[in-house]
Amino acid sequence: MTIITLSLPCSNLSFLSSSKQFRFHPKSSTQLSPTPSSPLQTPSPPKTGVVIIGAGLAGLAAANHLNSNNIPFLLLEASDAVGGRVRTDIVDGFLLDRGFQIFITAYPEAQKLLNYESLNLQKFYSGARIFYDGQFYTVADPLRHFWDSAKSLTNPIGSLLDKLLIGSTRIRALSKSDEEIISAEEVPTIDLLKKLGFSDSIIGKFFRPFFGGIFFDPELQTTSRLFDFIFKCLALGDNTLPANGISAIPEQLAARLPSGSILLNAKAVSVDLDNSETPRVRLQNGEVLRSELGVIVAVEEPAAVQLLAGRSGPVPKKPARSTVCVYFSANRDEIPVREPVLFLNGSGKGIVNNMFFATNVAPSYGPAHKSLVSVSLIGLFEGVSDDELAGRVVEELCGWFGEKTVREWKHLRNYRIEFAQPNQCPPTDLKKNPKLESGLYVCGDYLTSATFDGALVSGRRAAESLLKDRAFAPF
Repeated sequence: MTIITLSLPCSNLSFLSSSKQFRFHPKSSTQLSPTPSSPLQTPSPPKTGVVIIGAGLAGLAAANHLNSNNIPFLLLEASDAVGGRVRTDIVDGFLLDRGFQIFITAYPEAQKLLNYESLNLQKFYSGARIFYDGQFYTVADPLRHFWDSAKSLTNPIGSLLDKLLIGSTRIRALSKSDEEIISAEEVPTIDLLKKLGFSDSIIGKFFRPFFGGIFFDPELQTTSRLFDFIFKCLALGDNTLPANGISAIPEQLAARLPSGSILLNAKAVSVDLDNSETPRVRLQNGEVLRSELGVIVAVEEPAAVQLLAGRSGPVPKKPARSTVCVYFSANRDEIPVREPVLFLNGSGKGIVNNMFFATNVAPSYGPAHKSLVSVSLIGLFEGVSDDELAGRVVEELCGWFGEKTVREWKHLRNYRIEFAQPNQCPPTDLKKNPKLESGLYVCGDYLTSATFDGALVSGRRAAESLLKDRAFAPF
């Protein structure tokens, strides 16, 4: 696949106008190909049926669905690579995912769309180690680590009844279809846990750091629908990382698209409908792109609100979920553990929510003989410098693993993610209509579930809605 990068001002970038209406011929629609140009010229995009704004997971899923139906499209991405929030950087030979991100293999839409074998998924331990009262205690999946689970029955991370309730909650989640889960009656997750009978002890020591780290919501106000969906996926699948970084997921989706169908460094600033109801997209450099079938806006919620200002687009009423991810390097032979396990802060104190040694999960995340330490915080910590924040993390983790070990770690980078996830406190609608008006559609995890899978589902639904509207249009 060829990706066109716009690093210079565009020229002659507008679509050719056509006096004929687009005729839907699934078997004969032409594929996109880059316009021939000299190396010193910025290539002009070809005429196309659909313009997709945003090459994150939702936009890539929409593009893949259109491509499978032989519909020509152009995918615009404001940054220098695909992936949106799902990106990986290479720093000093380490793979740094932009924020704490784990891929669950049981995501149903992902199973249909992705090739897991080529992603070379590396598994986490099915459970966690919880730091509480100066010690680590294990919580394990009894079906995958029976003896570890049996040994943990008497530890202080909740009562015996709490641990039995985890099993019954698993059965409860597995007994429901995905459709039943996303449309069920909802309450905040914390209310559901209390209703199910879990004690304050296990809620504070396990559920808050574990699901709070997944939702970036330590208060567990996120909808019980999302809790049930994630709990079911965790029961059916594994927590993993792709060997080449989390960005391998969007890169796989992008690699399937036609040559020249993705434009990088092409930021859309407005979407308009002219008198003929044909959507047009204006780029930051002033160029205007036109589509014959419609526009799909696949950027994250805050960007969509800005882009669609004045239209009947998304209007966020809740503050977004934010996070900071702090990375360190260490000598691989000097780290305190070798297992691919997630560590949770069950103490109720400090700023660290969870951490893990990424190279224990996927050795490819770091150079030989080096380990990558990933630490996740919830919130943005505005007003605190990166160095000060890293210093506070080091001080806290010295209490976990010992000063001699932790003070040898080298700080690599901080990622402050203001919009890590949409806020999905009740009330929610996880099946929002992607169609805003004729020829204009939206997609993203804020329209479905705030998960990798939700983004993929939303992209497909937006493409399906567009095709349904246009397939039977008068010729």
